Amino acid sequence: MKKLFILILLLTNAAFAGDAKPLADDPVIEARLKAMSSELRCLVCQNTTLADSTAPLAEDLRKEIRVQMRAGKSDQEVVDYLVARYGDFVRYRPPVNNETALLWFGPFLLLLIGGFVLFRVLKKHAGSDDIQGEDA
Repeated sequence: MKKLFILILLLTNAAFAGDAKPLADDPVIEARLKAMSSELRCLVCQNTTLADSTAPLAEDLRKEIRVQMRAGKSDQEVVDYLVARYGDFVRYRPPVNNETALLWFGPFLLLLIGGFVLFRVLKKHAGSDDIQGEDA
């Protein structure tokens, strides 16, 4: 009796199951979303594009982008909306401006400082070898 009940339950669930609907009915919007989401950063994963992320926030952002696209907004308007809401961090390649200058030029600055410190240490070390050589 128990097996019959489980069989009936399984068959009724299968009867009500339907095909999975695509997230967007418009393939043009999906193509735009795919292109745009590869240029945007997942705010949770941080080193993953929005297209590659499986985080719930990333899915919410993709849905928000679809809504904006259905409303007729251009790609640049959608990106501007996301930047206004989340900052330049949402872009995978942030622009060079006053706020992101340290991000772009900081590694080179650290490299120059490190090279200068290395030069000073080596120069000081070479000078101390010359002094020791004269004492002998």
